[in-house]
Amino acid sequence: MSDKQFIVTIDGPSGVGKSAVSRRVAAELGYTYLDTGAMYRAVGLALHRATVDYEDDEAVCRVLNSIDIQLVPPKTVDGEVGVILNGEDISEQIRTSEASMLASGSSAIPTVRSRLTRMQQQIGEGGRIVAEGRDTGTVVFPQAAYKFYLDGDPRERARRRVEQLRRQGNEADEQEILELLNRRDKNDANRTIAPLKKAGDATSIDTTNLTIDQVVSTIVTRVKKTG
Repeated sequence: MSDKQFIVTIDGPSGVGKSAVSRRVAAELGYTYLDTGAMYRAVGLALHRATVDYEDDEAVCRVLNSIDIQLVPPKTVDGEVGVILNGEDISEQIRTSEASMLASGSSAIPTVRSRLTRMQQQIGEGGRIVAEGRDTGTVVFPQAAYKFYLDGDPRERARRRVEQLRRQGNEADEQEILELLNRRDKNDANRTIAPLKKAGDATSIDTTNLTIDQVVSTIVTRVKKTG
């Protein structure tokens, strides 16, 4: 394992519990939690605000060159990573279903993908991080020592997402969320750049009938056993 990075990657589609699981795994291992999805949501929001045509690479680059993204560690193990965009706290704005679709669109832009991948790799240079996303095990950290891919039944994932949104005080329709989730799955899996897929050396975990604690225990046990 000498050529491996001491990094844990946790990939998978929306609604499988990646964020909650990743935060708890990082806490139990004493690692830093890296929410790559939050970075794409921030860029997606910035491009949306600037009404940028995704095909206009110069315009995309102008926006990328003009923004500063800061990730703020969650205040609690179960809290979300905070995001500051050019000094503005956009933490709540990027946690909506609409922001999820903006992230899916921005993540398919080669310039955006390249820029954020470099940023994430720089963060991971020191190792000891838990990276959550859709391509952390395949593209961002292909030499990660521990890779996991979470999946689950789409209807169960939609139900969990609705519960999360309602806990945050937002209205949510389960059928609408399911349709958005399926659309994002299709977009992410079929994009040309860094599509959503399981790394060949990743361990798959079906979260449909598992609690967050059970998934965390499976990952932490595996890491500690082979570490």
